Amino acid sequence: MPEIDRILDELTRDHSGDPWHGSSIRNILDGVTAAQAASRPIPRVHNVWELVLHMTGWKREVARRLSGAPGALPQEGDWPAIGAPTAERWAEALENLDAAHDALIAAVRALPEDQLLAPTNDPRNRETGQGVSYYTLLHGLVQHDAYHGGQLAMVIKVLREL
Repeated sequence: MPEIDRILDELTRDHSGDPWHGSSIRNILDGVTAAQAASRPIPRVHNVWELVLHMTGWKREVARRLSGAPGALPQEGDWPAIGAPTAERWAEALENLDAAHDALIAAVRALPEDQLLAPTNDPRNRETGQGVSYYTLLHGLVQHDAYHGGQLAMVIKVLREL
């Protein structure tokens, strides 16, 4: 199996499939209301909505880098404000997460296999994940989503126990 296909499998399992480590991001978010997503049951910890916006921004940023663009923080910012916590805006946030994932999958599919080990178009910056190979960038995004998926699961568990 080509490495690109393995990476696509990892990204898909983590987002909406059946990952080894537990539930997918979309499974974790299933049934969460706007009010729950905006609430902060654990002081000084990101809420569900903030995590969704953060993950969406980084999926978009990685897809942008796959086109050869130099790395940067996501266009929306690293931790965008959620704004008015309405049901419509929460539905839009979830749709944007899925759309960002779909665009990322398309960008990975378009990446030539022989470019995986090539360096991205920027100097090394650990904080923004810049200056690594495309292989490392994509595996890093899977790790990023798994990390934040665990945070989502914990915050949602606390919300449901309130």
